[in-house]
Amino acid sequence: MRDCPVAMTGHLVQEPSHQDADRLAAARQEADRLAAVRRYAVLDTPPDGAFDRICTLAARFFDVPFASVTIVDEERIWFKACKGLDGGEVRRSPGLCASAIMQDEPYAVTDGLTDPRAAGNPLVHDQPGVRFYAAAPIITHDGHRLGTVNVIDTKPREVTEPEIETLRDLAAIVMDELELRLAAIHEVQRAQERRDHALRQQRGAEILAGTLQRSLSPPSLPAIAGLDVAVHYEPFAAEEVGGDFYDHFPLAPGRSGFFLGDVCGKGPEAASTTSLARYTMRTAAMLDEGPEAILADLNAALLMERAQSVQTCTTVYGEIDVRSGSAAVTLAVAGHPPPLIVRADGSVETAPAHGTMLGAFEDPTFHTCAIKLDPGDAILVYSDGILDTEIDGRPMDEQHIARLLAHIPQASAQVLVDRLKDALRATDRRLRDDVAIMALRRIVSG
Repeated sequence: MRDCPVAMTGHLVQEPSHQDADRLAAARQEADRLAAVRRYAVLDTPPDGAFDRICTLAARFFDVPFASVTIVDEERIWFKACKGLDGGEVRRSPGLCASAIMQDEPYAVTDGLTDPRAAGNPLVHDQPGVRFYAAAPIITHDGHRLGTVNVIDTKPREVTEPEIETLRDLAAIVMDELELRLAAIHEVQRAQERRDHALRQQRGAEILAGTLQRSLSPPSLPAIAGLDVAVHYEPFAAEEVGGDFYDHFPLAPGRSGFFLGDVCGKGPEAASTTSLARYTMRTAAMLDEGPEAILADLNAALLMERAQSVQTCTTVYGEIDVRSGSAAVTLAVAGHPPPLIVRADGSVETAPAHGTMLGAFEDPTFHTCAIKLDPGDAILVYSDGILDTEIDGRPMDEQHIARLLAHIPQASAQVLVDRLKDALRATDRRLRDDVAIMALRRIVSG
C-alpha cells in the first residue's frame, strides 16, 4: 500500500476553502495598505493650509456645505482637513470613507436614506444628516488607498462625470502633496545622517534639491495634440532648491493651460511657495475661471500665508485652444516678463499683457490679452533669470532676447528654447539666478 497522510496520521488533510483564501488575501492587502499609511507619516499631523484649500475648492466646485480629506487608519477615520465639519476622527465602522477605499474608482451615494450601502449609517440618520456623499480614493503610486477626498450634502443629488473627474483630480493633488512631503522628509533624514561628513552632506543637499525640483517643475510635459512644446530648466546651484516653476496640462479636449513663474527666494521656503503656486493654479484651472481669476486666487492664497512670512512670486498663466486651424491664447501676467510671440515668418512680438506681482497687495491688477497663433507661430515664456546674465559683456535684456529668436522662420519649439539655452552657455559667467524657458508652437497641419 502506498504511503498516505490519512493512513499515517489518522486525520484528513483539507485544502483551504475559497472563502479562507479570500479572507487571507484581504488581510494581507489591508496590512500592506496600513503600512503605506504609516509610510507617509500623515496621521495626527497639525492642520495644513494646502489641504484646507483643497477642501475649500471641493466644497465650492460641488456647491456643498461639507468637504474633507481623510486618512483611513486601522480602527478610525482621521480628518487631515475639513470644510464645514468638526475635525478630529470618527470610528472606521460603519463609515462611508471606509467603504470608499475598498475600490479604486470614485464612490457616490446620491441619497443616503435609500442607498443600502449607507442607510444604516448613523451619520445619515443623526447629525449632520448625510444624504449625498461622493469620494475619490487617494491612491499611492504602488496602488494603496490611503484615504479619500469627500464632498457631503444634506440634500440628495446626482453626480456628473465631470464632477467625478474633478474629485479624482483633487485626490491626485493630495497624493502629489504627500509624495512631495515624503520626499522632503526622507531627504532631511539622509542629510542629518551625513552631517559629520562634508562631502556626503553636500551630495545629500543636491539630491534633496533635485527631488524637490522635479516635484515642483516636471522634467517633461504631456504631449497635447496640435502643439509642439519644449522646456528648459537650469538651476542657479545644484544644492539649492530654486524658485522657478512651470507646467502645461490638459483642461478639456483641444484646450490646455500653461504657466511659468518665479518665487522670490531660494531653499525650503521657496519650495513651499512654489508648491502652493502650482497646485493652486492647477486646481483653480479646473473651475474654468479664466487666467485673471486664477491669478487672483493665487494672490489670495499667498496672502493667507503672510502670518508666517511674506511670500511673493511673478508668473504668466495662459490657456490655449487648438480646436480650430489657429490656436486661440488668453494670457494674464503678474509682475513677470511678458511672453514673446514668435511668428512663422521669423518676426517677434511682445505680448501686450502685464500685471501686479502676487503676494504683495490685496488688490492686484492684471491686463489679460488674447493672441492668435497661426500654424507655425509660437509663444515663448521665460523667467527673469535670463535677464541677470551677460552676453558679450552686455546685460541681457528683453530686446536682446527678441533678437536671438528673430529670423528663424518655422522654428520648432525646441529650436527656440535651444537658441536661448545656447546663448546662456556661451557666456563664461556663472548664472545669478535660476532660468526656466518654455515654448508652445501651433503645429502646421498636414
